[in-house]
Amino acid sequence: MAYPKKLLADDESIVYELKPHWRALIAPVVVFLVTLAVGFYVLAKLTTWDSSARTAIAWIVVILMVVALVVWVVRPFVYWYSTQYVFTDHRIIVRTGIIARKGRDMPLSRVNDVSFSHSFIERFLNCGTLQVESAGTQGQLIITSVPNVEQIQRDIYRLHDEDDMRRRRQSEQPLGDTDA
Repeated sequence: MAYPKKLLADDESIVYELKPHWRALIAPVVVFLVTLAVGFYVLAKLTTWDSSARTAIAWIVVILMVVALVVWVVRPFVYWYSTQYVFTDHRIIVRTGIIARKGRDMPLSRVNDVSFSHSFIERFLNCGTLQVESAGTQGQLIITSVPNVEQIQRDIYRLHDEDDMRRRRQSEQPLGDTDA
């Protein structure tokens, strides 16, 4: 799901377009495998029962498996698939959701501080959490599971400086001069 170019300003270009790090999918895959293993084991054991309740219990097991798969497997996969982190030369854009969308944009001109954190495992996997402090009323923008978080942090500072220089050049132009 690429970020639509029509939603960018005329002179704006995408520097990074990312999804959350793949490590966000490890737990759902483990839950998927465990749910199937335990569920089918219980269903296999039920075939040895000689009870009239066997069918009802089998349906309960299947329903519990489906609920567990939807809540702990499908939902995280959909969230991962539908989440975008877009860094342009003018702003930071976070979008998530398929049916109901949520989004937040932070102009680079409002960025005061950019920091990152990552645990031992996240450091090993080269991802982490990015915290962007804003001068606006919204405060912090916290982006989790960012791949190459240290590189992204450095590049946000670079993009901020370039955006600042671009805005200064624009403000120094005479009002009638639009050719530059």
